[in-house]
Amino acid sequence: MLVTMQKKTYNFTVVIEQDEDGYYVGSVPVLKGCHTQGKTMDELLSNMKEAVELCLEVEKEVQEQHFIGIQQIQVRA
Repeated sequence: MLVTMQKKTYNFTVVIEQDEDGYYVGSVPVLKGCHTQGKTMDELLSNMKEAVELCLEVEKEVQEQHFIGIQQIQVRA
């Protein structure tokens, strides 16, 4: 008899920026060290899913956090 483990589905917030070379850089703040990059948005998102899966293999327990938002501020220096 083959027993199949049902995988849990997670939803993560990905923070995406663009570096000086034009690459998209993504990170998942709730998973320590979970970040990657891609030349296109599609490549970034594909790489990000793979990075999250690898991080979940290492981090057996995911702390549930609720994304609040991103806020820009203006500062003169």
